[in-house]
Order: sequence, then C-alpha cells, then structure tokens
Amino acid sequence: MFGDNLKRPVVKGNGQFLSIKSIFKTLQAEGPYCGVPAIFIRLGGCNLACSFCDTEFEDYLEKSLEEIIGQVEYLSKNSNKIRSIFLVVITGGEPLRQPIYRLCEKLLQLNYKVQIETNGTLYQDLPDGIDIICSPKVTNLKYHNIREELLPKITAFKYIISEHVAGYNKVPELGQSLYSIPVFVQAMDEYDGKRNSANKKLAVSIALENNYRLSYQIHKELGIE
Repeated sequence: MFGDNLKRPVVKGNGQFLSIKSIFKTLQAEGPYCGVPAIFIRLGGCNLACSFCDTEFEDYLEKSLEEIIGQVEYLSKNSNKIRSIFLVVITGGEPLRQPIYRLCEKLLQLNYKVQIETNGTLYQDLPDGIDIICSPKVTNLKYHNIREELLPKITAFKYIISEHVAGYNKVPELGQSLYSIPVFVQAMDEYDGKRNSANKKLAVSIALENNYRLSYQIHKELGIE
C-alpha cells in the first residue's frame, strides 16, 4: 500500500490453491460495470509497487479452489438463499501473477460473469468470455508496455489521472486505438482534498477532449468496500 508492498514474482502451479487477501460482496465501483452488484476476489501480492496504491493486499492466506468457490456461492445469494449477484471481479494486487485459469473456468461454468482487473504487464491463457480491464502503470516516468498477447483480449483501458504525480497527467497510446478498445479515465485519490479536486477536473477535461469515459470511485463516496 502506497508503494510499501513487496514486488512479488509470478506464481507457478495448477491453480488448486491461490493467495487470497479477501472475498467480499459489494458494488463494482469503477469502469464498465460501475454500480453492478459483485463478489470481489482480491488476490494477494503484486509485481509492481505503485507509490499511490490505496489497496492493502499483502496480508493474504492460501485458500483452495473449492473454498474460494464456496465463498463466492454463499455470498452471491440473497436473504432468501437465491442467487442475486452474477458478477465476480478478480482483482489484487495483480491477479495475473497467480494461476487463475481454473478459477475463471469454474466461475464461468457456474454462469457468473467474470471481470479481471490487471496492470497489463503479465499474461497467461484464460478461458474465453472474460472481461479484462487494464489499468496501465508508470515506473520511472514511463508507462509499462502492455503485453502483446493481452491487447486483443482487453475489454477496456482504465487510466489513472493526476495533476501532481509524474507520468499520470495524460493518456498515452498503448494499443487502444489499434484494437478499438474503450478508454476510461479516473482521477487518482491522493487523500488530499485540493489535489483530488484538481485530479477530477483534469480527468473530466481529458475525457471531454478525447471522447473517453469517466470512471468514478463510487465506493468511496458510499463508504463501502
């Protein structure tokens, strides 16, 4: 969190066990499915250490695939024990550093819509039918390149916008035009009212100038996870 997390390497394996920070019920608060009820599977560890990261994902436990699916099935049911949530968001950390093929495959078999949030620097084969939201990141004032194999599979780009953090004040061309991928811009939360206000204004300006879509972190406004 805030750049203090360790840079974790890619994990090999068959996906029978995964490092899980948390599994919880909430609303998807950003991007294409903003406002949609969802079960979040937050995986532990990331291969980057962004200075502005506002998510804690280092305190994680190993859980079996069966245990993970069981939690998702339980949380997706309403008070009448009927499934009322159909979207599962796999996030992190960086979810593509762990072998998640079997998890995705099982969720799809159970008729969940699956969305993955990734920084785009890693790649692994995944089942067809998954929405991949790519939020590119900057190191040493330069955006990381997006993996070539990943680009054709990306559903949308989400660029974080800041007037103050070097490298995040504009949207670069990382392949979105070539593959006609929709672009969302989202103001960085710097936990400072004046900075955040400036970031929001810049994000709106960039969206209007380029016909991008604005993403807004509604969970922070609502006080939910």
